[in-house]
Amino acid sequence: MNPYIGHDTQYYGVEEHRLVGGKGDGMRLFEVNNGKGLELVISPDRCGDITRLKFKGLNLSYMSPCGYVAPAYYDRVDANWLKSFTAGFLTTCGLEAVGSPSVDEGELFPLHGSIANQPCEVAYWTEDEEYLTIHTLVKDEVIFARKLRMERTIKVSKKANEFEICDNIINTGDTEEPIEILYHMNMGYPLLDEDSVITVPAEEVIPRDEHAAEDIENWMRIQKPTPGYKERCYYHKFKDKDGVASIYQPKLDMGLSIHFDTEELDGFVEWKMMGVRDYVLGLECGNCYPDGRKAMRESGMLKFLAPGESKRYTVKVKVW
Repeated sequence: MNPYIGHDTQYYGVEEHRLVGGKGDGMRLFEVNNGKGLELVISPDRCGDITRLKFKGLNLSYMSPCGYVAPAYYDRVDANWLKSFTAGFLTTCGLEAVGSPSVDEGELFPLHGSIANQPCEVAYWTEDEEYLTIHTLVKDEVIFARKLRMERTIKVSKKANEFEICDNIINTGDTEEPIEILYHMNMGYPLLDEDSVITVPAEEVIPRDEHAAEDIENWMRIQKPTPGYKERCYYHKFKDKDGVASIYQPKLDMGLSIHFDTEELDGFVEWKMMGVRDYVLGLECGNCYPDGRKAMRESGMLKFLAPGESKRYTVKVKVW
């Protein structure tokens, strides 16, 4: 015990709150403070995703105009996912599909799947000498259809300004199931502006479409908020197993890096959206690209889980 403090949260810890008012009314939140300047807000009512991320009081993530939206408002038709896209630092996309709405083997899948709008069945936190850990369990299980579970732990270091997201996805059904996952991590102002330095040491950069190709030489450059901006996406292919992507803000002398296994998470996406208020940079590792499940099946990139099989994915984030 620290003899200088009366209660742990004077220095570090986890507090549980509920929102009042608006579309987020009643949503449960974990506010995590590691005592070294790192603060996270984790939402058990939204898949255990990370809504806010701050360092030394400064915001690092992007909060969309939607704000907090409870799962009851989710609309899975076509691209209506955007109406409840809080963004935050992390929105998990999947598990049944990622990316554009598509029809795969006769089934219609909405934009980015439904997992981010699923409330957790279980949510609690634990503490040891090194970590504050949030534990969640979300079930994507349907009668006559897929039966997938995702066990998530977010381990926040008490000794360094870093945290680790670890997801264990389990097929609890009796048929083989496709699984797609994309860690939609969103950088926002003031970490993100026209002076930000973006580093993605990939072997190859591929524009998603012709619009992105027109400006591929500037994939790493950030511009000021621009009226009428149309999003651009770039796919980065890594040679090394240890993948990393980072953003550095020289005005703040502050940065953030994302670390992942490129063999397990083999689809890295950079999403540039330099609009007015829609001003965000996505640095997103996943096991697919966001072109819809049909396209991933046809490309041979679609992953599968056998009955009773599980798959673990880990992403580490460091802030300095």
